[in-house]
Amino acid sequence: MKRCRICGETKPFEAFYRASGMKDGHRGECKPCFQAERRRKYDSADAVARVKRWRDNNRERYDSYRAEYRNRPERKRAMRDLYYRRTFGITADDVDALLEKQDGKCAICGGEPARENGWHVDHDHNTGRIRGVLCQRCNHAIGLLDEDPERLRAAADYLESASR
Repeated sequence: MKRCRICGETKPFEAFYRASGMKDGHRGECKPCFQAERRRKYDSADAVARVKRWRDNNRERYDSYRAEYRNRPERKRAMRDLYYRRTFGITADDVDALLEKQDGKCAICGGEPARENGWHVDHDHNTGRIRGVLCQRCNHAIGLLDEDPERLRAAADYLESASR
């Protein structure tokens, strides 16, 4: 048991962050007090202004770090995985498996996108069921026709009759 130096409550050691420099191996303030103190310091206008000042004075260094961080292959993969999990409830591996099942081609036109990350997960907006992976053009085309099979058939009929 340890007493918090801020709130004065006696709590078990698990309620304190570890700190190797302390005699008992734990910080002097409990986790909630430590977090409140950190939040108070960060929320102060001075801390935010200091960070903005540093960023403005070191613009090239800041921009190069951001570009390098975003372009790391493992970071790109993690961002892609997070997007698919958040949006569709699947992983990047699941999307890669779908794409492999389609032989690396668009499920509609059989083409490949111009950009490496130009693939779109096609899903039914009513049920959320994933149908496949499409290139950007095919995804936009069915979206503009409200994913309505009758409108798609009517568009195909129109194109066929207009070309005669």
